[in-house]
This record gives sequence, C-alpha cells and structure tokens, in this order.
Amino acid sequence: MEPINRTILQTDWITITLFTSFICVLIAKSFDYTRFVNFIILPFNNKYITIYTKKEKLFNWFHILISLFQIINTTLFIYFIWREFLNTGVVKNPFLFPILLVVVFLFITLKTVVQLANGFVFNSYKTFNELIFKKLTYLNYSGIVLCIANIFLTYVAIDHKIIIIIGSVLFIAINIIGWLTVLRNYQNFISSYFFYFILYLCALEIAPLVIMGSFLK
Repeated sequence: MEPINRTILQTDWITITLFTSFICVLIAKSFDYTRFVNFIILPFNNKYITIYTKKEKLFNWFHILISLFQIINTTLFIYFIWREFLNTGVVKNPFLFPILLVVVFLFITLKTVVQLANGFVFNSYKTFNELIFKKLTYLNYSGIVLCIANIFLTYVAIDHKIIIIIGSVLFIAINIIGWLTVLRNYQNFISSYFFYFILYLCALEIAPLVIMGSFLK
C-alpha cells in the first residue's frame, strides 16, 4: 500500500468569519423580527419587496447588517473558488481573504454610490433608490445560499467543485430573478429612458463585473 498525503486545511479563521456573519444576521433579526421573516421567505412571497421598498430603503440598520452578511459570505465563496480552481501560491497568502473582503466591500459600496449619483443626474433619485434596493435585496438573499455553500466547503468532506458549481448557479439564478423583477416593475420608466438605461447597464452593471473578473483573474 502506498501512503496518501492528506492536506489538513486551517479552518479556525474561516469558522470565526462565518460566526461573524451569523452575528450580523442575529443582530438584524433582533432589530426587526417581522422584517427578518419576510426577508427569509422572499423567493416564495414578494411581501418584503412590496412593504419595504417604500420605507427606509437602503440606509437602515437591518439592510446594512444583511448586506455585511452577504459581503462576508460572497468574499469567502470567492476565496474557495480561488483556492479550488487556481491552486496558486497566492492562496497561501494570509492576507488574501482580508484583501478580497476590502475589494468586494468597496466594489459593492462604490457601485451603489455611483448608481445613486446617477439618480440625481436624471432627477430620478427616488426611482433609482427603489431599483437599487430591490437588486441589493436579491443579492443579499443570495448570500444565504453562499453561506450554506461555505459551510459545506469548510466542514463537509465532499467534492468541492460540485458545491461551488451548485452555489454559483443558485447565486446567479436568484440575482436573475431580482433583475427580472426590476425590469417588470419599472418597464415604463425604462422604456421612457431606454437609451440612458442601456448606457447605465453597460457602464454601471456590466463594466464593473468585467473589472472585478479581470482583478480576480
């Protein structure tokens, strides 16, 4: 029999990271339990979008905490993708995850700020605020899927590539549903500014993703 080398990955910092994201959810739940329940059933009931689009929208503690939960788990999922498919010495860098976390946080924050500024330019801040809130709500919900995937990737000894593929497909599917919801609800607004919407789509949706993809590559 030939000996088989086993690589034991250090999971302590990952456990702390996941625990930190759970704390964000628990605090958000303590702030508004009813809102939390409506958020959890989002794919099956559009009540969360209907109720809270007209209220505090982006700048409230519940939304901020859920966004932090999503950012942490998105970053961790990207780290697992990097580790599984790239398999380079960069992954061994102890500062890789903090760097990725800062990049993802700045990416989402700056993208949101620029989109809100775009609302001021077109004198449609309220509409853009609602539009961004809906998109970010679905993005935040997809963080739950990535959190579950991260738990499997950390603690369950199964094929990581399958989990990554399933998690990525579900992540994309949830956000596509969010986009379709936005397009359906704002089709009159979009048709009135169709040319500007195409510019917005290319400059503020597609281009940032290409830039992020190039950075990760």
